[in-house]
Amino acid sequence: MSLYLVAAEASGDLLAREVAEWVRRKSPGTEINGIGGAELAAAGIPSPIDIAPLSVLGFVEGIKAYGDVVRLADAAADDICKRRPKVVVLVDSWGFMLRVAQRVRARDPSIRLVKLIGPQVWATRPGRAATLAATVDHLLCMHEIEAPYYEPFGLKVTVIGNPALTRSGKGDGAAFRARYNIGADEPLLLVLPGSRRSEIVSVAPVLMDAARQVKRALPAVQVVVLPAGPIQAEFAQRFPDAPEWARINTHPDERYDGMAAATVALACSGTVTSEVAMHGAPMIVGYKTGWITWALARGLLYKKVHITLLNILNGDREIVPEFVQTKLKAEPIAGKALEWFKDPAERTAQQARQNTALSALVRDGKPAAEIAADTVLAELQLAQRPLIGT
Repeated sequence: MSLYLVAAEASGDLLAREVAEWVRRKSPGTEINGIGGAELAAAGIPSPIDIAPLSVLGFVEGIKAYGDVVRLADAAADDICKRRPKVVVLVDSWGFMLRVAQRVRARDPSIRLVKLIGPQVWATRPGRAATLAATVDHLLCMHEIEAPYYEPFGLKVTVIGNPALTRSGKGDGAAFRARYNIGADEPLLLVLPGSRRSEIVSVAPVLMDAARQVKRALPAVQVVVLPAGPIQAEFAQRFPDAPEWARINTHPDERYDGMAAATVALACSGTVTSEVAMHGAPMIVGYKTGWITWALARGLLYKKVHITLLNILNGDREIVPEFVQTKLKAEPIAGKALEWFKDPAERTAQQARQNTALSALVRDGKPAAEIAADTVLAELQLAQRPLIGT
């Protein structure tokens, strides 16, 4: 049996690796190829194309990168159809994966297509449900609220839960502190500046400025920054003086340890916010995108008040403080962080609020990646069956 995984961004790359590892445990003879980044490569699945140009976000940014998206979608479809896997799993990254799926479907309808993590039809553009149903054979989504959107179109849907919340094991905060000579009682501010180039340009400067303000106000605070793998070089170029006042950690295997060690976290909105919540640190979220993208989203597309998943899926209430667009400023973010550092009782109260909200999002049972792997293996079995009459 042959399987092909496609991942275009950091969070999808990690999930693709986890699914590949579960498939290997359950079906060691399965041949796995794929397109991705450092995570898939670390699992022994090298990428035949460089996905770095896909690390963009927003309407204007997407237009600028459109040529790269089309070129890479063509290259991905070429490699897939050359290898002729039985099943292709397309992880996250809606626009790019849709183009890959359409190309593969047109050229080789025998290949079964599985979309791992669907578009947020419950928050914006529900019409994407029909588009996806017409293109792939199976959707693996995170939340129960998604499934009804696809029922009218007959798409098979399996709910796997949020991968960030069902990953086995948590980070070891004590070990992280010991490795870097940070005392058990020393305050630690964690900064997660984003995983896309556009976020390093628009969000990271504000989060880094806020962190530096906290450090100036409370010199005892240890600042640790965890830039995601795809943007580490870009981060180093844009913040050359950061190592003078913060510890820049570029080891992906220490990511969860750093989260578990944090006293307070500043995070760019994205999958990482669920991961931080899972590790218990009181969190402040920031985000900013291009103004045309923002105007279109707020005026026509996006139906929720908040952008952080923990807030959206708990009645669209602000449980995690958000600083978005015009509110993304270093001073108020630093002020909120300093409030938590200076008031342990309020920090504990914020942890309790986050934990209560988090409990509503966690599915019981297997890790999301294992459920995904089981579904993929079932699809592989379907693909192995001979056609009637042959």
